[in-house]
Amino acid sequence: MREIDSLMRIGDVTVALSLLSRLPLTGLPVAHARGARAAWAYPLAGLVLGGMAGGAGMIALHLGLPTALAALIMLAALIALTGAMHEDGLADSVDGLWGGWTPARRLEIMKDSHIGTYGVIALILGLGARWGALWALLDVGTGTAVTAVIVAAMLSRAVMPALMWALPHARNDGLSHHVGRVPGQTVLAGVCVASGAALLLTGASAFVALIVAGGVSLGIRAISRAKIGGQTGDILGATQQITEIALLCTLLIQA
Repeated sequence: MREIDSLMRIGDVTVALSLLSRLPLTGLPVAHARGARAAWAYPLAGLVLGGMAGGAGMIALHLGLPTALAALIMLAALIALTGAMHEDGLADSVDGLWGGWTPARRLEIMKDSHIGTYGVIALILGLGARWGALWALLDVGTGTAVTAVIVAAMLSRAVMPALMWALPHARNDGLSHHVGRVPGQTVLAGVCVASGAALLLTGASAFVALIVAGGVSLGIRAISRAKIGGQTGDILGATQQITEIALLCTLLIQA
């Protein structure tokens, strides 16, 4: 019983939200102590964030706004709630991985606060894809869209600890390095939490979503290992974004 309590603590949800959102919580000091052991709760942070974004979309529709604007409000809510940290990771990762010729140069570009052409293009395409998918999902039905955004938010955050376990740190500093290497049992716990929620919310569609999430994470793992020899916080953010886009499109196709 003590081992289970050590693996999964209720307070880890606050820790996860403190790390992955801009919600006014007090869990960040604890996050430094719990570190990677709290990563199983990343999908639950996604549940909260996706639920809040879905709620914002429902309010927008209730006020009489068209689905296009409701989808934009849902997207804006996701960005505001996370402080655009994952979008920033996507832009930095694309800039670095395709803008440098050596691992050292790629990591240097990724650490630079300036954004390059690759990063701008990635953000435009990424935001456009998410808006379009949410818009189409809302056209199918409000419940379908809210369910999809929650499932995508959970599963896309479940693959982040998996990458932290599967790849070494590419640099000796940064948020990912500070959090630490995630234990395998923590990864499994997070995947089980996210998978169970996806099955409850989407039924058989969850199996396809799980395959897509796994495939995306394996692809990013291969690219990151080849180009920089491991993972960074930016890579994790890019993984979340690309996985979320793939999942929203997958759930739209199955709607």
